[in-house]
Amino acid sequence: MWRIVWAALVLFGAHLSSALAQQPQRSECLAMANAAPRVMPVAFRQAAAAAEVQITYAGHSTYYIDTPGGLRIATDYSGAYQFGRLPDVATMNRAHSTHYTLFPDKRIPHVLHGWSEDGKPAIVSERIGDTFVRNVTTDIRRYFGDDAGADMIRDGNSIFIFEVAGLCIGHLGHLHHKLDDSHFAQIGRLDIVMVPIDGTYTMSLGGVAEITKRLRASVVLPMHRFATPLDDFLRGIGQQFEIDRRSERSFRMSRDALPTTPTMIVLDGV
Repeated sequence: MWRIVWAALVLFGAHLSSALAQQPQRSECLAMANAAPRVMPVAFRQAAAAAEVQITYAGHSTYYIDTPGGLRIATDYSGAYQFGRLPDVATMNRAHSTHYTLFPDKRIPHVLHGWSEDGKPAIVSERIGDTFVRNVTTDIRRYFGDDAGADMIRDGNSIFIFEVAGLCIGHLGHLHHKLDDSHFAQIGRLDIVMVPIDGTYTMSLGGVAEITKRLRASVVLPMHRFATPLDDFLRGIGQQFEIDRRSERSFRMSRDALPTTPTMIVLDGV
């Protein structure tokens, strides 16, 4: 009798493990956004303080994220903005050739497109090394050779979100329109957000400032700037944001080191 019960339990466990493996990866950033604040033990906070990411501005909309586990991620990767070794993960958006390449270096093991070719939204939800990568799609305007008189390309851009070392890091990509409640719900909590502030090719400064304020990230990293004066963007997001200008291209950040006052970190060359 016990052998039959034991065999049944083993079979049930195997089916359960298989079912769990097929389920979508769980987003900690979404879970934290929807959960009530909780007290974190001091000992745990001290242990977590050592887990840092390094963020490097390479140019245009390309930031490199180096994780504690040794993973290197490049955002809006076209191959034009190199910094150090090749990335292990390259995310791309369709807007212009400065935001993607159809011929990435074959040594990059993970190339993630923010769009799909079959008219359906691109779906990215996978754990790579110590990082969970997911996306939230948005629409983009059409350009020359793209039937410019037609409607926007649905789901042609992706907001990529990288969850690593207890941090929720978002890259808005080549954002062309305001976000609605469903977008914000899918994004969840962000600690660090990379925001295009050109004011023309993507969105108006007022529009992107409104999104930035609602996201309430602790750290804002400007990108896709061109000649936009930072003061113009700051007037839009309000005086509650401090400016931290740095001469270097890189900085390190842990969950415990996030600024208590929302801060825009301006790295050399932005």
